Amino acid sequence: MIDFSGQVVIVTGAGRGLGRLYALEFARRGASVVVNDLGGSMHGEGADPGVADKVVAEIESAGGVAVASHDSVDSPEGGEAIVGAAVERFGRLDAVVSNAGIFNSVAFDELSRDDWRRMLRVHLDGGFYLSQPAYRVMKSQGYGRFVFITSSAGVFGQPLEAHYAAAKAGLVGLANVIAIEGAQHGILANTVLPFGFSRMVTETVGDPKVLEETGFLKVIQPELVVPIVVFLASRSCGFTHHNYSACAGRFARVFVGLGQGWLAEKGSNPTADDIAAHLSEVSATEPFTVPGSIFDEVFAVCDRLGIST
Repeated sequence: MIDFSGQVVIVTGAGRGLGRLYALEFARRGASVVVNDLGGSMHGEGADPGVADKVVAEIESAGGVAVASHDSVDSPEGGEAIVGAAVERFGRLDAVVSNAGIFNSVAFDELSRDDWRRMLRVHLDGGFYLSQPAYRVMKSQGYGRFVFITSSAGVFGQPLEAHYAAAKAGLVGLANVIAIEGAQHGILANTVLPFGFSRMVTETVGDPKVLEETGFLKVIQPELVVPIVVFLASRSCGFTHHNYSACAGRFARVFVGLGQGWLAEKGSNPTADDIAAHLSEVSATEPFTVPGSIFDEVFAVCDRLGIST
């Protein structure tokens, strides 16, 4: 059994929905949990410290150990305070699940600058403000795990969610770099793209009838996301720089593949007409590779050109 005894885990957005389930499972497996939640609405309004407090009480009543954090991830001070709560109370930090977020739906041509900035401030800025102080603690320990909760909206797209998709895609990029830089320090970073029936659905779908009649919503039980998040945050996870989708009990790796493409003759000056002529090769998805970093792509092209690196 994967055990978190003696480990400290931060879960942001842990007061409700998926975040609460993550926190409960970590505690059940022996972790000391920092339950962070501002207690605001799904649209990012208001605050209620009781939201995090209730989850802490739930964990403690089951014999677990937890502390509440009511700070918002959307400021540097908030991120520092959340990490500080872990270190000051428990003396270390082993894993961070960056889950806090807001959600609303707006057509692209109606999206205001305030809508855009608010979404990125919580998801993307918040991911940075939380992970940087956490990374520093983990680096000093020589060990750490990051699990960023991203979204298929950011990788594949979702109508009415330009701001949300951009923020979630940004978290993938952030996790990639943390994975690369953190590897030498024992720090691993992966992401999860979850599907779960939670308040993101119940508070944003206007017609309750839709919730009752849509079969898909009945099978995306939030509990089905928890296993992959817990595994990635554990010592049993030995890899980094991966993304995983969790949908209705199906768990699958999500990756950005690089096709072999068409390589113009060395020393030539290809034109737009050449692209058109070789479009099938340029656009082919097979064969492909999954580069470990930008350098892997560059070195592979250099190799094909006969350039020594």
